[in-house]
Amino acid sequence: MNYIKSLVQILGATLLLLLMSSTSANYLAAKREYYEIKIYHINGKDQEMRVDQFLQKAYLPALHRAGIKNIGVYKPIAKDTTAGKRIYVFIPLRKLEQLSALPALLDKDATFQSEGADYLKTAWDKPAYVRIESIVLQAFKDMPFMALPKLNGPASERVYELRSYEGASEQLYQKKVHMFNEGQEISIFTRLGFNAVFYAEVLSGRRMPNLMYMTSFDNIESRDEHWKSFGADPFWKKISALPEYQHTVSKANIYLLHPAAYSEI
Repeated sequence: MNYIKSLVQILGATLLLLLMSSTSANYLAAKREYYEIKIYHINGKDQEMRVDQFLQKAYLPALHRAGIKNIGVYKPIAKDTTAGKRIYVFIPLRKLEQLSALPALLDKDATFQSEGADYLKTAWDKPAYVRIESIVLQAFKDMPFMALPKLNGPASERVYELRSYEGASEQLYQKKVHMFNEGQEISIFTRLGFNAVFYAEVLSGRRMPNLMYMTSFDNIESRDEHWKSFGADPFWKKISALPEYQHTVSKANIYLLHPAAYSEI
């Protein structure tokens, strides 16, 4: 009788451990960061200066007080046709609720309201920007958290490459996501030293279905050399030729950016 009782206890404890392990694994699998990319569309130096001042003096410090850090601020490189017309803000979030809670937090933040007054209380006929575009993303499962790039060159020469890949259908789009994760495309970028900041699926934005990712380089020459190596990589040639990964990208947009002086990434 004691033997049977002990056996039942052991089996019960084993089952409990298995359940706990499964629950823990599910929790970890679900733990992926979210991101917001805000794009300020601006017109002229005055708007650029006002948005810069707002971001540096008011917005980023307020995000820090709200528990959000490692915020990136980027502008198109000089040769880009959108130079002087856009400012990109990358905001990493531990959970999606941070995004929905942010407006109320900022509304109650007296320092934010004071430091950002010129921007927040701008007159209707003297706007600080043309419009704001917001893109909400969730990190890929094979890179669930953003990474700080390991760059050595001068900040003024660094290039951050933001790529947007759209799919002709939801199914084809998911095939491209699969290619990055199970297909191990991410591993190629890692092996070749692309210094990726994030890979993510777009949950909400004006381009859908869509994925986006950002890589970074010491300078434009380094960027060009890395992509040359990528195109010649044997494993890339192998997976890109697989039938299941054909026609997965219907439109690709490439944005070459440099960090603002106050960018944290």
